Amino acid sequence: MMFILRAEGERRPPAGTVAVKRVRRTPPAVADAAGRTDFFCVGETEAMAALRAEGWNVVELRDGWYADDAGGGVGIWGQGKYWEIRDTPFTVVEAAAPAATTEAPGAPADEMVNVRRAIFGA
Repeated sequence: MMFILRAEGERRPPAGTVAVKRVRRTPPAVADAAGRTDFFCVGETEAMAALRAEGWNVVELRDGWYADDAGGGVGIWGQGKYWEIRDTPFTVVEAAAPAATTEAPGAPADEMVNVRRAIFGA
């Protein structure tokens, strides 16, 4: 799960708790953005709860594009479950996406699937 830890001043996320994937200045559209930094982090929901309990400002991400300070950003879908880190809007550097599957729903992995029948029922 990807989320933002929003920090003031020189505060950094604790090592070993989450993986920091991207850093940016907090956008001016955010209230009290001056002097704050956004850390795009990957971690479990338990880590989010623990950081929140320690006083961190944890921002849960929703589907969308979160621009960074260098012309790239982070694309999010699945409410933070799936994400892409991009150097530019067109260049993916790293991603966490759903595993591709070629199996038909309910079919064993070694069973042949009649695509025409699966789609059209004939």
